Amino acid sequence: MKLKAAIKSMRLRTLPLSTAGVLLGILLAAADYHISLWTSVLIVVTTVCLQILSNLSNELGDVLHGTDTPDRQGPSYGLNSGEMSVSDMKLLIKLAVAACVVSGLAMTWVSFGTIFAMAPILVLLLGAAAILGAMKYTLGRNPYGYRGLGDLFVFLFFGIVSVAGAYFVAAHEIISWKIFLPAAAIGFFSVGVLNVNNIRDMKTDAENRVTVAIRLGERRAKIYQTVLIVLGWAAMTAFCLLRIFDPWHYLFVLTLPLFVLHIAGVWKRHDRELDPMLPLLVMSTFAFALLSGVGFVAFLF
Repeated sequence: MKLKAAIKSMRLRTLPLSTAGVLLGILLAAADYHISLWTSVLIVVTTVCLQILSNLSNELGDVLHGTDTPDRQGPSYGLNSGEMSVSDMKLLIKLAVAACVVSGLAMTWVSFGTIFAMAPILVLLLGAAAILGAMKYTLGRNPYGYRGLGDLFVFLFFGIVSVAGAYFVAAHEIISWKIFLPAAAIGFFSVGVLNVNNIRDMKTDAENRVTVAIRLGERRAKIYQTVLIVLGWAAMTAFCLLRIFDPWHYLFVLTLPLFVLHIAGVWKRHDRELDPMLPLLVMSTFAFALLSGVGFVAFLF
């Protein structure tokens, strides 16, 4: 197995998106409670392991189902480029699962001091669901990513579970439903990343899978993309309005030009030309999450 090919298949450029939600959850928890640095580090590590598992599983699933062909619009990775074998990828996936289990157990133990109580057991069950969800997106006989359910999974796990879950693991409680507003914001943006990816790949995906973009058609999928971005901004703005007013809470507004640039690019581009819009939205979401969280922590000083 070539290390370079394995790293390529891990798709490290996706990590800012998966860490955006947990960083926001950690920072919001830090604004409300005294939290553990080691717990925060392990939350991020566990999230990175889950994202890598998801990326590896998705590549294997797409190759096995014949979705990744030489005509695909997106970049090639270790398996679909021929640099790795199916057995190599299966071994990598097993290692990624092991890393998720070890880091998840360590995170739970460090946070709660035990794994034999209601709260840590709930966290571990959510972790098990995240592992299964990451693997079953394109793997298996009836993967949900091939039935147009990927958007729902991404919203729940990259948004709700990511932000609210990280907040709960760091703070040990959620005192208000309001935390689900920033969680929804990151969820909407994360679905947006998936949607752009699906718009780009509509032509090659059509024979093997069903996505929301394929169901909507290109024009309505781009309207859907615009709505997702607007909803994300509305959710975070509503969260700030429901809290005690402070200008620092609106620090995330500095990222608005990036999102405008993204939407403009999505409407102007087609097929492979859309590829730059993916990292743009990923980094915009990461900056949005970071500035949102920093704005609430800065309120304390």
